[in-house]
Amino acid sequence: MKKQRLLLILGMFLLLLGGCQIQEKDDSHQKKSVQIGVIFDTFVVERWQRDRDVFVATAQSLGAEVDIQNANGSVEKQEESIRYYIKKKMDCIVIVPIESEALLDEIRMAQKEGIKVISYDRLVQGGKTDLYVSFDSEEVGRLMGKAFGDTLKPGDGVVMVCGSKTDGNVAMMETGFRKAASEYGLEILDVTYAADWEAEEARKYVDGHVELMRKARGVMCGNDNLAGSVLQALAENQLEIPVVVGQDADLDACQRIVEESQYMTVYKPVEKLAKKAAEATVKLAKGRKIAEENQISDGKYQVPYIRLRPLAVTKKNINATIIDSGFHIKEEIYLNRPEEMP
Repeated sequence: MKKQRLLLILGMFLLLLGGCQIQEKDDSHQKKSVQIGVIFDTFVVERWQRDRDVFVATAQSLGAEVDIQNANGSVEKQEESIRYYIKKKMDCIVIVPIESEALLDEIRMAQKEGIKVISYDRLVQGGKTDLYVSFDSEEVGRLMGKAFGDTLKPGDGVVMVCGSKTDGNVAMMETGFRKAASEYGLEILDVTYAADWEAEEARKYVDGHVELMRKARGVMCGNDNLAGSVLQALAENQLEIPVVVGQDADLDACQRIVEESQYMTVYKPVEKLAKKAAEATVKLAKGRKIAEENQISDGKYQVPYIRLRPLAVTKKNINATIIDSGFHIKEEIYLNRPEEMP
């Protein structure tokens, strides 16, 4: 009898042990989803809302969870957000840096904890981030310069109203523009920079340089938001400049293009950018390598670079590039010119 009891107890112990092992095995298969934190500069500019929505949708479709932080133009808020993500033990942090040389200490802290850090659209200088995903900013500037070369004559003067000096893309865009301006024999009358990309800075510049603007035949604007402010200021000062260009293909800029007050915008298909960034981020979070041949210097280190090419958009090709791609619908673009709607 005692022998039978001993065998019964032993059998029950083995069953319990087996159950525990099965439970442990089941738990090991229930891997937690990839955790991604994304820190934007601001959502005031239309395009960043598109980036956010596409990135989140793509990452979620790949099984990741995404937390979004909006810094509202504050470097300190971006620093706080990185520290918050470190405490949350995120797998990856994606950053649109407000200042290209800020956040270095926080990025090192994150990487020390094994968190992958991705520079999105703007490169963190000296940060040695694990990846940079952006459009070719030098090509953006070149396309702007070509727009002037196609419409103006050698010797014509242009004014550059650039974005924030703390944005690394601005320097690359300026390089591309200057190369094109030299190629076409254009004279750069002056260069100004809008702190924090504030459109009001562009308006103030025009108001304070009316006589200079009378000599200009073109204005290169760092983005469409600045272009809108420049055009408004020109109208208020009863000035007319034939060629004004910007970038981002914002809806109001596309409307101005069909109305012929803005000549060109540089279209950067942000859906493609955000999708590629989300896919690459999930891969990095899972420990996979990114097969990317391009690299870019962040001033100290070579960083893997997923580089996309932008497109120039004028009235001639706006239907094929913007409407056919679904970026904006024709009813919105031709809102003020319904008779011209295709």
